[in-house]
Amino acid sequence: MRPLVWEEKTILCEFKLEKGYKIPSHQHPYEQTGYLLSGKLNFRIDKTWHITKAGDSWCIPENVEHEVEILENSVVMELFSPIRPDYLP
Repeated sequence: MRPLVWEEKTILCEFKLEKGYKIPSHQHPYEQTGYLLSGKLNFRIDKTWHITKAGDSWCIPENVEHEVEILENSVVMELFSPIRPDYLP
């Protein structure tokens, strides 16, 4: 994960994800909007699974459970609001 730019209310991050890994089920108090630049992911938002490919995007409301299976090496851009202090350099 690499924070790219941030201001008072949002932070934009780049994630490089390796095939075969999983981001376990979690939730947080941040709205999360993402765009898949390359690769392929199996993404669960609440109770629904989505296969995403390059060019797909998503939005996860705050406090909604989600998880990701990385099906191919992937690059993701994600915007979080409010800003995530744990993602600041």
